[in-house]
Amino acid sequence: MKIVARTLLCLTFAGTLIAHAQISSFQHIVVIVQENRTPDNLFQGLCSAPFGSSTSCSTNPSTTQYDIQTSDWLDRHSDNGVTQPLTVPLSNTYDLLHTHPAFTAMCDRNGSGACKMDGAGDVHCSGTCLSQPQFRYVDNSSGTVDPYLEMATQYGWANYMFQTNQGPSFPAHQFLFGGTSAPSADDDAAGIFASENMAGGQKAGCIATDGTTVKLITPQGENQKVYPCFEHQTMADLLDAAGISWKYYAPGAGSIWMAPDAISHICQPDQPTGGKCTGPDWVSDVRVKPATVLNDINNCALARVSWIIPTGQNSDHAKGNKGGGPSWVASIVNAIGNHSACPNGEVYWQNTAIIITWDDWGGWYDHEPPTFLASPEGDYQYGFRVPLLVVSAYTSAGYINNKRHDFGTILRFIENNFGMEEGALNFADARSNTDLALFFHLHRAPRVFQTIAAPMGGQDFLNDRSKPEPPDND
Repeated sequence: MKIVARTLLCLTFAGTLIAHAQISSFQHIVVIVQENRTPDNLFQGLCSAPFGSSTSCSTNPSTTQYDIQTSDWLDRHSDNGVTQPLTVPLSNTYDLLHTHPAFTAMCDRNGSGACKMDGAGDVHCSGTCLSQPQFRYVDNSSGTVDPYLEMATQYGWANYMFQTNQGPSFPAHQFLFGGTSAPSADDDAAGIFASENMAGGQKAGCIATDGTTVKLITPQGENQKVYPCFEHQTMADLLDAAGISWKYYAPGAGSIWMAPDAISHICQPDQPTGGKCTGPDWVSDVRVKPATVLNDINNCALARVSWIIPTGQNSDHAKGNKGGGPSWVASIVNAIGNHSACPNGEVYWQNTAIIITWDDWGGWYDHEPPTFLASPEGDYQYGFRVPLLVVSAYTSAGYINNKRHDFGTILRFIENNFGMEEGALNFADARSNTDLALFFHLHRAPRVFQTIAAPMGGQDFLNDRSKPEPPDND
């Protein structure tokens, strides 16, 4: 009788857990990638009404404060070593260099090898440059970035998200998609990585024209160049092996943001150089018009994992954007949050995690120094801080996470969610040590979605007939 009673008690307890559990994992993960901003540059609005106050931000934050610096930005060229930041529109008239040499200049390592973070003034500016162009934050007096601020305060924010690479968009997207910008797995192990964009706005990847090269950084320095067509495993390969669908949305083939184009076995170019991608995975899973994702959501055709890249007009890239970035991101979140049940009964809002990050720092000031990995990867990892927002029905409002994350963190989260071993890709995911799990409480009832207010909505992007410009070609 005791055995029977104990068994019934266990079954009752298990039933209680099942009754209170909501989901065991997400059915969908959406990774939205914007461009070229730091927390200090884009998210000053977290420190003022209506989204915050002066006490909600600190450079030595508590668990409930945003790590945003509002004054006394370090500048080794000023008389007293600091400068006071000024404002700049989100859609501005100049761009800042964000190459690996620009990283080195802004970092300004001290004798022990740590970044002093006082060299942003040495980052080159092009276009119609304002005074102290690097030491500015986005003017939100008209509510330009309110959609971002609402998502940050109503869901999850990471104080310490760092890009994995110390450079611009092309290598950053290789890390976000495949965990490395190395040409091969052996190169990754040896600390050899593609470190820059293609020169002069040339096409990237395995369809680049003959003679196109990308710089490599090695433990000996930036002294080699290779054709930008690589061969190694990616997160998409792990998903394919597990029977998990994926889609990659980006503007046009050959963009430095179109990460699958640079992976030979995915692209399968129809000629050695200058051709087009013809691989079955590329044809079925790559979309060259980003707004297509809104149709896929509306038609209950959302893949299990999606990478979503904006057009240049709707990115946050300095000089090139038209100010549509916050509305673009909000349109995706709203499409998922407001979507009615699919014919099979699935409700996207109740089983989708939305990860929003920026691919690199864009040359803007940020006060937080990155940590560096041990050699050989430490010659190129990690880069500067970028924003990270996490949106889901199981993320607490106003949650602030103080773990140190990088692009490998996102890959580990995907692996963990779909039952893969964390670090299974063996690149950045193996070198990272966080997986975003603390952003979610899957045992709680899903939160009711509240529409993110934004100047433009999904139909604006679906009906836009302007030529989709690449987010970055510098």
